[in-house]
Amino acid sequence: MAAHTDNSVFIEAPMELVWQRTNDVESWTELFDEYGEATVLDRRDDRITFRLALHPDENGKVWAWVSERRLDEAARTTLSHRVETGPFKYMTLFWEYTEVAGGVRLRWVQDFEMKPGAPLDDHAMAARINGNSVRQQARIKQLLEQAAREAEVPV
Repeated sequence: MAAHTDNSVFIEAPMELVWQRTNDVESWTELFDEYGEATVLDRRDDRITFRLALHPDENGKVWAWVSERRLDEAARTTLSHRVETGPFKYMTLFWEYTEVAGGVRLRWVQDFEMKPGAPLDDHAMAARINGNSVRQQARIKQLLEQAAREAEVPV
């Protein structure tokens, strides 16, 4: 059995600002409040390989993994997958940026399956991802809208 999540947020900011800031992996520790580390390991053309680590959990464990992200700037999409899968059999993440009146709709679609014996099953992980995606997207919306206002960039 596999799991699927689909979450989106409307950001009142110009496409270029949203695209640039959300694809600047090195700044993800500021953009996302869940990451304690975001390190680019390799960058070639439209591909970025990077390591992410969460802040320690309630037991002091730091969950970390390596992912690869491919950017399609013309289509305004990205496709990522975990290279080091950890508790997942596989994990893919598709981001879609759609320019709409007054800003950008940023959509995250995740498909994954948990390994047997993982701390959470597919259903529980989907619920966790859905809750966290809403929270992280709200944070990104706030930060990018503030950046657009401060830069006085028209939408």
